[in-house]
Amino acid sequence: MKVLIGGYTKNNSKGIYELPFENNDQPHLDEAKNIIEIGGPTYFQKDGNLVFVINKAGDQGGISTFKLNNGNYEEGDTYLTPGSSPAYLGINPAKKLLYTANYHTAVLSVFSYDDEGKLTLLDTVTHQNNSLGPRKEQADGAHPHYFDETPEGNLVSCDLGNDTVDFYRLSQDNKLEHLATYKNEAGFGDRHLVFSRDGNYFYVVGELSSQVNVVKFNENDWTFEDIATYSTIPSDWNKHNGAAAVKISADGKFIYVSNRGNDSIAVFAVQADHTLKLVQRISVFGSFPRDFNWDESETYVVVANQNTDNATLYSRNEEDGSLTPIQKNISVPEGTRVLFVK
Repeated sequence: MKVLIGGYTKNNSKGIYELPFENNDQPHLDEAKNIIEIGGPTYFQKDGNLVFVINKAGDQGGISTFKLNNGNYEEGDTYLTPGSSPAYLGINPAKKLLYTANYHTAVLSVFSYDDEGKLTLLDTVTHQNNSLGPRKEQADGAHPHYFDETPEGNLVSCDLGNDTVDFYRLSQDNKLEHLATYKNEAGFGDRHLVFSRDGNYFYVVGELSSQVNVVKFNENDWTFEDIATYSTIPSDWNKHNGAAAVKISADGKFIYVSNRGNDSIAVFAVQADHTLKLVQRISVFGSFPRDFNWDESETYVVVANQNTDNATLYSRNEEDGSLTPIQKNISVPEGTRVLFVK
């Protein structure tokens, strides 16, 4: 097992790093090695021997494909457009589809790819600024930060600028059709979301509000019910914080959210009625944890701390959801994306 970590390349980072994961009597991550050299791989996905990577190349941004060949990743296809690179990259390996959300240009894109990683742009939509949000991040327009699939195979985006969750369908002729919108309160700053196991609820994280909103919804008639909202930070926290990544355990019992500023991971238990109960808020032992992830068994969790060039390894208790740090100060530069791979 290995862990891949990529992120910004503004300082010392050269791209994506590979850290061998030793799962023995003393589980630990070994030294990071640069395996893909590329600008700004702040998010990436993997399908077999293919890695799809966000690429910032000068005054252009987009995605690139790398294929593992004889132990080395070789660059294949690249799709770039003028301006900033996307913030998020989703994938469906079965359909061979990729989904990107561009925070700065407000463009959502769908790509298909083949077995060699050749990219084909299928369609795009551009969000318009409908924000009433009070935050300065919302004054300059729409900012979609997430674009991926729903439980029923539709598509969903989170827009920080508009405080919305927007749902789409990819038609048979590969055109994006808007289906519905869920509107959060002004200033919520929708960033990422996860769905319940039964597909009847989603949990959306507000970056600007440092909250998780629990929403019951019906993917057939597109009705929404606001259930409850919970803070990811302590009530007495008065410094800056931006909630970031969110994960839900495979059994649907626990939700995890990273806090950039409070520099913690908040752990919530999902109750029978889908309301949340705070289990733990634990330090990331670094600064600005944009992303974290777990191994296939969800026994181990790795968080990447962007501003302190380090990662932290935890063990996870599957009974109560709590995290226990087992390795700190793992050196890796500017990390914003974590992925366990075989």
